Amino acid sequence: MKKTGRIRIIGGRWKSRLLRCDGAAGLRPSPDAVRETLFNWLSLQLPGKSCLDLFAGSGAFGFEAASRGAARVVLVESNANAIELLRANREALGAEEKVEIFAGTVEGFFQRRSGDKGEGGFDIVFMDPPFAGQMIEATCRNIQSRGLLRPRALVYIESPRGECPLPIPSGWHIIRQSRCGKVQSTLVQT
Repeated sequence: MKKTGRIRIIGGRWKSRLLRCDGAAGLRPSPDAVRETLFNWLSLQLPGKSCLDLFAGSGAFGFEAASRGAARVVLVESNANAIELLRANREALGAEEKVEIFAGTVEGFFQRRSGDKGEGGFDIVFMDPPFAGQMIEATCRNIQSRGLLRPRALVYIESPRGECPLPIPSGWHIIRQSRCGKVQSTLVQT
């Protein structure tokens, strides 16, 4: 069921619910097939986990994770229109207790969290940066150096198809990878 300006939650508590993603220029929501593959990979890892959705955009990854049992999800987004949509979708789902929205840049989130160890790290990080920038390497370095990861955390990276080698820190290992259209999906174990 595809409607303009909407994305569908694929599974879990809010399965088949539609989220608005219209009105925020430049959003590139991940296709259902990409998200379905990712959440099949993560199906056993999600319940009770803490997730971070960087460059959240539509929030598709974070809301899907919350729907499938993640205990806590933090969405990081800087686009004002996208933030309004994230808040509206969170309210429509009744997810205020599970889903936190950080309205600011990824760099601003890192700076805020660098001195804050009280909230604990994340088990799963979703990273879907704008394809136009070269943000993957710097973002991975920041995630690692700022103590945001719990031991053996998983990092999902969405990148343009054919971006090889993926610029991940040494010691991180690619455990799953797939391609769909112009998108390359990579799951990394830290």
